[in-house]
Amino acid sequence: MCPPTFFDVRYAINPWMHPEVPVDRERALAQWSALVAAYERAGHRVDRLDPVPGLPDMVFAANGATVVDGRTLLARFATRQRAAEAAAHRAWHERFGVLYGGLEGPRLAEPVAVNEAEGDFAVLSSVVLAGHGFRTSPDAHAELAALTGREVVGLELVDPRFYHLDVALAVLDADTDAVAYFPAAFSPASQAVLAERFPDAVVATAEDALAFGLNAVGDGRNVFLPPGAPHLRAELEVRGFVCVEIDTSELLLGGGSVKCCTQEIRPTPARATAAHEGDPR
Repeated sequence: MCPPTFFDVRYAINPWMHPEVPVDRERALAQWSALVAAYERAGHRVDRLDPVPGLPDMVFAANGATVVDGRTLLARFATRQRAAEAAAHRAWHERFGVLYGGLEGPRLAEPVAVNEAEGDFAVLSSVVLAGHGFRTSPDAHAELAALTGREVVGLELVDPRFYHLDVALAVLDADTDAVAYFPAAFSPASQAVLAERFPDAVVATAEDALAFGLNAVGDGRNVFLPPGAPHLRAELEVRGFVCVEIDTSELLLGGGSVKCCTQEIRPTPARATAAHEGDPR
């Protein structure tokens, strides 16, 4: 995670960004810090990525890399405004990837195709769901599959308000392939794929999705999400999840919430314990 030290809205690269609306950076930092604290109370470790002046969107760390079984596919951003963020993520993974890499050392792949990492890659135990249509290229799906050996299933996004997969679909429990999603964000063909593969999924409403309720992080027990998605919260609680609501209203001015702020590190099984016990910062 990267603190919003330099967070601002100076340009509009998604429908949620309005440069004429001022940003309260102190409030953004307080909200981000509350998310970090919630993760740590739940037993998760949070490593910090140093922010870089002039890169106001670095707080949205999910877009910098995808780590699966200790193998890392770096991002190649679709927009010139965020392109320089890739170098900071590369440097972090080059330095600390050994903590969670395979026994032969970390596997770090430079992308050829455009991908915005966990913005468009949702990692489950049996499959990686991969968004395309606005940011990530379908060619990047094959790159991640080749690097990780995982099945990667493409899903087409059709509503520009849901420009990344992680604002249209949430992983609730990667081990059991439990997900929640908003059908109208996807093409009819992709809706059919989701309905077939995830018949027990939580189906979110438009209210849930527009409140960024699906920009959530689930660990199998807890689901960390912003407020404003009452139907989604009720459905999650019926299924036994503990909902941890975090106000991210200031960060939403940049078009991101809980998941956008969170790059999840998935080590190889042999390194999982060591990576958890180590401290790179």
